[in-house]
Amino acid sequence: MIPFLDLNQINKPYLPAIEEASLRVLRSGWYILGNELKSFETAFANYCQVRYCIGVANGLDAIGLILRAYEFPEKSEIIVPANTYIASVLPVSYLNLIPVFVEPDPYSMLIDPAKIEEKITSETRAILCVDLYGRSCEMLEIAALAKKYNLKVITDAAQAHGAIYDGQKVGGIADATAFSFYPTKNLGALGDAGAITTNDPLLAERITYLRNYGSKERYKNEFQGVNSRLDEIQAAILNVKLPFLEAENARRRDIARRYLAEIKLPDLVLPPDDRIDQDAWHLFVVRHPDRAAFTGYLDQMGVQTNVHYPLPIHKQKAYATINHYNLPITEEIHQRVISLPLNPVLSDEEVSHIIETVNKYQQ
Repeated sequence: MIPFLDLNQINKPYLPAIEEASLRVLRSGWYILGNELKSFETAFANYCQVRYCIGVANGLDAIGLILRAYEFPEKSEIIVPANTYIASVLPVSYLNLIPVFVEPDPYSMLIDPAKIEEKITSETRAILCVDLYGRSCEMLEIAALAKKYNLKVITDAAQAHGAIYDGQKVGGIADATAFSFYPTKNLGALGDAGAITTNDPLLAERITYLRNYGSKERYKNEFQGVNSRLDEIQAAILNVKLPFLEAENARRRDIARRYLAEIKLPDLVLPPDDRIDQDAWHLFVVRHPDRAAFTGYLDQMGVQTNVHYPLPIHKQKAYATINHYNLPITEEIHQRVISLPLNPVLSDEEVSHIIETVNKYQQ
């Protein structure tokens, strides 16, 4: 069986350095908001070509802290993509803001800029983009809309470490960008971890306070903050792995290039091929009209797949009050998407087997 993702194999080359870094933290006696975090924040900001990086506990908190820092009035509307994971939208709801869902472009499966403007009202305060599967949204069009209506642009780049748009790395394009370093991400910690990047000094300062109970100086709280800090051990692990992110993304692109060129199965819709060298290829998401039969066949043939994601947000029990929403493009995508294995430890032989297996499928 070719596993969809083998984290043991992905982390194996870095284990000696990770063990050394972890032991260094253990022996230091300083476990929160220390030098390891400062080092990672500087390194990741430089990597993203952005002025500020603030480490936080996870990607969900990263989105929530950005929204909290902007202090939008309650019931403000936030434009969100209908096709995304629920974690992109939960922070909007937590803060008593209103998520306004916009359908995706059927080609990219990302939020469709052409459908955003009709959803903007006098109550809209921000556009939340999600760089799903490792591909940046169409930020030039989105930025133009934001400027026209005086809106903030926030990006959830949890799946897009190292992706590029218009010559700029994701992380320095939007007003603020949220990252997750969950272990399965292109840059993965060995636990929960996240960060926020921005070029806005006032926003960066406010978020730095908010992540630590709203405090700059111990026992003096300027804001009603939260406890959301990227700990020293996870920061140390990320410091070990960050220098190898470009090489791992290059391997992902090589695999994606082969899939796009060599998979020839009728009825299988492949992802966009117009930005092979810019996308981060966190996932290789295809679409098939009979997902159950196709994935069952692949499993029998020793190819493990995954589904990102089987049920859209507006059909989840957690959002029962909007289950009646009619979002047909999103619903069709969620019924058909399949993620094929794509990660930097796949061998050329495994990639060939996956391609041959897919091409031999017969309904």
